[in-house]
Amino acid sequence: MKKKLFCTASLWLFSCLMVMADYVPTAYYTVEGEDLESTDFITDAEAPLTVTFKANPSDLGELTPAYEWRFYKDGQLTPFLVRYEENTVYEFKESGTTTVSLYVSYDEETEPELVASIKVTISTSLLEMPNAFSPNGDGINDIYMAKTNHKSLIEFHAYIFNRWGQKLFEWTNPDEGWDGTYKGSPVKAGVYFVLVKAKGADGRTYNIRRDVNLLRDYTEDSSSAQ
Repeated sequence: MKKKLFCTASLWLFSCLMVMADYVPTAYYTVEGEDLESTDFITDAEAPLTVTFKANPSDLGELTPAYEWRFYKDGQLTPFLVRYEENTVYEFKESGTTTVSLYVSYDEETEPELVASIKVTISTSLLEMPNAFSPNGDGINDIYMAKTNHKSLIEFHAYIFNRWGQKLFEWTNPDEGWDGTYKGSPVKAGVYFVLVKAKGADGRTYNIRRDVNLLRDYTEDSSSAQ
């Protein structure tokens, strides 16, 4: 009888401690230089996306919580990753929705309790390359680069060749590109060739080969180039 009363009292005390503790699981990430945070959803994000998940505990008193961050693919009941730390960092490289759930326990005999979940959705990939640019210093279309609607690329490598097959330039950042020079000197207006090898977060591979028209005297807005 005493043992039963002791167990009941222990459970009551544990329940009270659970009520006292508070958590605000939050995801922290950066998009285009802007620091953002969310406690519920990150939607239509581009890969690769690095997210820091923090439990943000308060009112713990003398409690010593044990944390579990469980990562679930959309529609899956078994996590593909479990992290045992108060704060954890994960880089999302695949498209689709991932549910990140925080579980907390206070002793080895108690099952971890679900505190909250955050859903992260990574968009499918997209990559297009224009067929012309005009590096004439007017601030419009001066750099040959991927179209600005590109997204969720986890690998990117582009090369520029002249008509004799000589490599003039290469780059690995889709937000950068070729300024129409070779070894510091402007190349002549004419037709060049771009080769792009890339991979999206959705597993799609890109092998783009096309002509590039370099137009030195073109002064109108060339953003409509296809």
